[in-house]
Amino acid sequence: MLRNQNIICISSIDWDFIWQGHQEIMSAFAKNGNRVLFIENTGVRTLTFKDIPRLKKRFVNWLKSIRGFKQQAENLFVYSPIFLPFPYSKIARRINKHIILSPLRRWMKVMEFHEPIIWTFLPTGIALDIIHNVNNKLLVYYCIADFYQLVDNPKKVKKTEDELIKKSDLIFAQGKALEEKCKRLNKNVHIFPFGVKVEAFEKFQNSSGEVPNDIKDMKRPIIGYIGGVHRHIDFTLIRFIAESHPEWSIVLIGPIQTSTFEISNLDNVFLLGQKDFSSLPSYISQFDVGIIPYNKSEYTATVFPTKLNEYNIMGKPVVSTELPEIANFNVENYNLIFVGKTYEEFVDCISRAIISENGKLANQRIAVAEKNSWTTTIEKMSKLLEEAIEKKSKNPLNWQESLLKFYRESRRKMLRISVLAFSIYLLIFYTPLAWFLASPLSVSDIPEKSDAIVVFAGGVGESGKAGQGYEERVQYAVELYNKGYAQNLIFSSGYMYVFEEPLLMKALAVALGVPEHAIILEDKARNTYENIKFISEILKKNRWKTILLVSSPYHMQRALLVAKKVSPEIKVLSTPIPNSRFYMHGRGQKGEKIWKQVNLSQIKGLMHEYAGILYYMWKGWI
Repeated sequence: MLRNQNIICISSIDWDFIWQGHQEIMSAFAKNGNRVLFIENTGVRTLTFKDIPRLKKRFVNWLKSIRGFKQQAENLFVYSPIFLPFPYSKIARRINKHIILSPLRRWMKVMEFHEPIIWTFLPTGIALDIIHNVNNKLLVYYCIADFYQLVDNPKKVKKTEDELIKKSDLIFAQGKALEEKCKRLNKNVHIFPFGVKVEAFEKFQNSSGEVPNDIKDMKRPIIGYIGGVHRHIDFTLIRFIAESHPEWSIVLIGPIQTSTFEISNLDNVFLLGQKDFSSLPSYISQFDVGIIPYNKSEYTATVFPTKLNEYNIMGKPVVSTELPEIANFNVENYNLIFVGKTYEEFVDCISRAIISENGKLANQRIAVAEKNSWTTTIEKMSKLLEEAIEKKSKNPLNWQESLLKFYRESRRKMLRISVLAFSIYLLIFYTPLAWFLASPLSVSDIPEKSDAIVVFAGGVGESGKAGQGYEERVQYAVELYNKGYAQNLIFSSGYMYVFEEPLLMKALAVALGVPEHAIILEDKARNTYENIKFISEILKKNRWKTILLVSSPYHMQRALLVAKKVSPEIKVLSTPIPNSRFYMHGRGQKGEKIWKQVNLSQIKGLMHEYAGILYYMWKGWI
């Protein structure tokens, strides 16, 4: 049997769900000296409200672990990743790739978990992302279900499963239908139905074990089912059985995964819920007949019911609906299973199974189940794994293929990054997106006659260069002054570059025809908050109540928010520069139309304004 290997199992169920082949196989490998990392289910379908308890449980498991990792037994570790539950969203897949793989890589590095065998039960995009990003020794896909029938978008899971099938070194399939599907793309397929843990059932085969309390006093015969109580069960059939024979007890053991309203009011139907795997033999020992009451559907057409071997190992007669894998089983095993094609036939089969039961048939069932024991099955799987590893290691072209694959994947990754970066560049610089996002910053009122026109110079302004911010603001203020909107101008700036900026503003205004006595200078302000604060003092001193505020278009929102906080009694009319050279976009210097909508300096200016608002909120200035 396989030894001294590292194995990553990408599971389709959680570790503490119903004990199935997933846990059995990985436990056997761990006990045989292999180190196993069991990655709990990351989903094949979009979640619904009924999945909330499972999500809550996953979160609790994550909190109880170290970043999702915990040791379950010797050589056996469980990873319970937190992820976005949208398996077919491209954005969610990219995010999940990071949040699942980053902790996984760190764990593998700490544990020296090199070149693992990857064994996946899932054919999803998340599984592929793990496979693509972990340097593995061998890839095994155990195809246990037709996932096309379980998801909202079969095309997407078909795409990822086809890629997985082509890529796999070994494929194990539950039955003939799944084998045929996989063989279309990969010939290295082997049929392995889920087995049975023979040693767990042997001591109960003579019904001498302790009888569970919740089944002890039930009237007989007991018609029993074990497994998930899910949407693939024909509840109408269960009701038909119960109503046809009220003297029978119908027992269903397993987690409730769907609505059971159709049978919940029947006196002779008992839903006992999920039981520990160790207790299942004691329940099955009390069954007179085991049933497989599945609906006929495209999904169940590929299902090999794992409970079949568990009924057989206890020697119990089995009645099933007409399933292809049951028909295949009967061909190979003396027609041991009763098959009911209609509800009436199903009930008749149960009656015949009860009447015709004898020791010889029971021994036949046990012998068939023993051939499908997990011990035998895992040994056969291990041999195939060892042969595949040896074959792969002897391939002289393996290192060349790996190197070429690395370069191909690197080129694809670089191409994806380049396309993404170019798309983002086009979106930012060649669409109106930046101006749309900045639109809340721009506020403009219709000018009214006011007590003063206030101009904020802004020092280096949006351009980041001295002397390039104040000219157009002063020119626009003079234009408003000449139109008679106010008889006073106030220039506010504490910035100095060779000369104090307010003096330069005044000189320009005077040169444009404004008399000196109409100009007031404020030369202490170092920022917008101080602009408003010191201007307010001037306004109060002169008993002025209304001003026209001139600044750059995208600075107005911040200035108005500060004014509202500092001087709410002052009426401020926003009159930004109508055609700021710095914020000009969509047109060239000569007025011609250009494709580029924004430049880097303008983006910096807009980001500076949003950052300024956040900073002012933190300071309590707005």
